[in-house]
Amino acid sequence: MAKHPNDTRPFHFRQFSMFHHRSTMKVGTDAVLLAVWADLSGVRSVLDAGSGSGVISLLLAARSEVEILAVEIDPDSVAESERNFRNSPFAGRLAVRQADFSSFATSSARRFDMVVSNPPFFVDYAFRPKEKQREKARHADSLTYGQLCEGVAKLLNPGGKFCLVLPHDVSGQFLETAAGHGLYRQKQLLICPKRQLPPNRVNLQLGFEKPVEVETENFYIREKDLTFTPQYIDFLKDFYTGLD
Repeated sequence: MAKHPNDTRPFHFRQFSMFHHRSTMKVGTDAVLLAVWADLSGVRSVLDAGSGSGVISLLLAARSEVEILAVEIDPDSVAESERNFRNSPFAGRLAVRQADFSSFATSSARRFDMVVSNPPFFVDYAFRPKEKQREKARHADSLTYGQLCEGVAKLLNPGGKFCLVLPHDVSGQFLETAAGHGLYRQKQLLICPKRQLPPNRVNLQLGFEKPVEVETENFYIREKDLTFTPQYIDFLKDFYTGLD
């Protein structure tokens, strides 16, 4: 799905098209799987924290009638999101604000039924990307796990859902941090890049209520021969073109 950095053509979903070449993060499997997986039942308002090009917001809008506010610190990403939102069929239900997430959480009087995020991933300095813009999007010192969880705890309605995607190997650390802010894992999707390989990503739903048992599902993207699994095709065929 990755594009050459000089490729400025729009990315086409079935319900909308969008640009993503200026944003901190492009259209990618992590964001798309999270947006399609997030449980929107009972949800009327969503905050997309660190929205990049707006792909998660757009896919959530395509799946529902929810009102969505995207918050993003990077000005190029905000400008691209504004363009994508304005040109989408869901323009009336989408808005973006340029803001630091922690500052927004402290000052906002609004509360949301869902907070969704594809947050900074990496905590190991050895793996920093070279581009400063991408570094800000991907590294947890630009928005620490503690800051993210503290902000979500302020912004989430009682009974609300916090949905995010993380590398599987740091999810335990994140869950410990989240529990310190009263947010508990309720549901998870363990994402394996290929059948018979362990998960490298996990989609999580957290909330203020701690369940007796966490709802868990395994998800496989590719078969051993690298073709897409029936599970992957069925999951995304309503959104990606060419998966019929």
